Amino acid sequence: MRTQKVVVLPYDKQWKQDFLDIKKELADALEDLYISIEHVGSTSVEGLAAKPIIDIDVVMRENVSLETIVQRLLLIGYHHEGNLGIEGREAFKYSGKPHLRTHHLYVCPHDSKELKRHLIFRDYLKTYPDDRETYSLVKYTAAKLFPEDIDKYIEYKSPCIEEIYKKCGLMS
Repeated sequence: MRTQKVVVLPYDKQWKQDFLDIKKELADALEDLYISIEHVGSTSVEGLAAKPIIDIDVVMRENVSLETIVQRLLLIGYHHEGNLGIEGREAFKYSGKPHLRTHHLYVCPHDSKELKRHLIFRDYLKTYPDDRETYSLVKYTAAKLFPEDIDKYIEYKSPCIEEIYKKCGLMS
């Protein structure tokens, strides 16, 4: 699912419940194939402005094949898209889910660098309100400047993200 219109909203407490609703559907389908289902991305950080799209990382068990997860997710309307150029993360698109908030779904091995990056970034922003506020303001500005161009929106945010990465040890 490619974002067409860039809309950034203030944090909404409903996003937590939206994640839980999606998580339940995934957990029921995947049963014992995963270690955890993580709410990542900006909607997972209370107080952070975000595009109203839930980002989810399913952490797969070591002894489970990706193909097994792909087949299980297919049964509930998710289609494997590959890694989309990012190692350590497999993307899925979906259809037939009007009862759920728009979301991005990724499946990661437990030792994925991308998963680790998502979790560290999320947890850092939950802990440091000044950086959370700065990032929110950058996102609002980016959305205002580039409401029709997700690539330029992302590019505008990149220096702020890189600065936060440095602070939480993801870049040297």
